Amino acid sequence: MKLSIVILCWNDRRVIEDCLRSIFANTHSTEFEVIVSDNGSTDGSIEFIRSSYPMLRVIENGRNLRFSKANNIGIQASGGEYVLILNPDTIIHDGTLDRMITFADQHPGAGAFGCRVLNSDGSYQQSARAFASFRDEWITALYLHGLGRLRKAFTANDYSEWNGTTERKVDWISGCFILARGSLLKAINGFDEQFFYYYEDQDLCKRIWQTGHSILYTPSATITHLGGQSTKSRAPALAFVLDGQVTRYLYHYKYSGVRGLHRARRIGLVAAFVRRIGYGVKQAVHPTEGGRKRLEVFRGLFEWQRRVDPMRLVESGEEPRLQIKLVGRVAER
Repeated sequence: MKLSIVILCWNDRRVIEDCLRSIFANTHSTEFEVIVSDNGSTDGSIEFIRSSYPMLRVIENGRNLRFSKANNIGIQASGGEYVLILNPDTIIHDGTLDRMITFADQHPGAGAFGCRVLNSDGSYQQSARAFASFRDEWITALYLHGLGRLRKAFTANDYSEWNGTTERKVDWISGCFILARGSLLKAINGFDEQFFYYYEDQDLCKRIWQTGHSILYTPSATITHLGGQSTKSRAPALAFVLDGQVTRYLYHYKYSGVRGLHRARRIGLVAAFVRRIGYGVKQAVHPTEGGRKRLEVFRGLFEWQRRVDPMRLVESGEEPRLQIKLVGRVAER
């Protein structure tokens, strides 16, 4: 088997139909299998897949195991030379998988590969980035990321002006589409399951680099990622923001130790304070419902950052969503 496609499903009936249709309609020369790792869907997703695509392998996990663990189950069940981690809210363009496999075969020194990703309106969606660094986080925290010259002066790998039209080595690629060598993916045990949500793709790519393999991006193959655009148009829910902050702490602790953990907290506290003030002023001048929701999120985030013990947090092993209870108690005071 040349390619195993692993798709995580959790109540994705609305989008997975188009995803599967695009895979089978637009892949012509590559032998592949599709493995769906289902996190306890109740919306008819599994029934649809079994009736419409009986050749697919469906693994029913029975409950929501989150992104990393569910994908790891699919990875371990795969038998392909290459494994593709694919979001259910993606559309594979004509010939994309064939071209990606050809590209991967031509670059034996690379361990993982990314393609060009578009939003539903056809605009470019950034899917390759530099590894998280404290310098970059300070620039973003202080709203200096719009100052191109300053960013370039302090950032080793600036992707801000790159539009994804050229082939290049990249630090990491988005988890919506990661093509990797199956043997390598299994050798590093897939995703680190402590990353429940966010940073799991960045961590995976970092560990691939550590094996001596590079990460390559090619614009010769394209997908559309529907979810990437919709998340930009709505105010961030506090739950998702906290998920990101908790896994951010986990990431910095894993790669920078206790000292890095406390640096991450200082940056996070400043970032939340700046946004709390910024959205407060903006809402006072021009009030909107979206602005009100964002202000509530950053008020809660600031209080959480102010009170949280990051060391206790990373050692607790708690699922990030449980931390919402802390913010809820703070908000009542």
